[in-house]
Amino acid sequence: MSQEIEIEFKNLLTYEEFLQLISELEVQKPDFNNQTNYYFDTEDFQLKNHKSALRIRFKKNTYTLTLKQQFKEHILETHQTIDNGIFPKVLRGMPLPEGEVTEVLRKLKIDTAEIKFLGELTTNRVEIPYQVGLLVLDENHYLGKIDYELEYESADYKKGQQIFLELLKSKNIPVRETKSKIHRFFTEKSSLK
Repeated sequence: MSQEIEIEFKNLLTYEEFLQLISELEVQKPDFNNQTNYYFDTEDFQLKNHKSALRIRFKKNTYTLTLKQQFKEHILETHQTIDNGIFPKVLRGMPLPEGEVTEVLRKLKIDTAEIKFLGELTTNRVEIPYQVGLLVLDENHYLGKIDYELEYESADYKKGQQIFLELLKSKNIPVRETKSKIHRFFTEKSSLK
């Protein structure tokens, strides 16, 4: 089974802070890559109620189905590659293909036949090796909204947190409570109803 523990720290940025970091980190427009997250849940949000999230990410001509589950202060991710020909059918309502993700969903007692496509978020992303981890700058587009985010991924929680907070302080960027992309997406979606 393809699983990993995701240790990352996030902070929303203003547009000005985003531009400042791009300049100071010497990032160029061609350094950014595009990826799209397609979000899924049941009509009654069974996944959300299990503190879980389900997405298919399209990146570098590959579709990856990922189930994210809360695991202590981290996120446990279960991944499964999806055939390019199956993806459009899943968007139109075909059940998820069998594999690692559907196995975990069944253990959570979630009926995979009830899972529906609920929307998408597109990210322009640049990844930069930084100290002992990976610094990520994101420009996210969803539901007519744009937001900017800084992430830091690390294999060590304490060290990663220290590096991330020191970076924010050194750039005079305030620490902001930052929810996950899927949380921000669904918050925006519910405000549009």
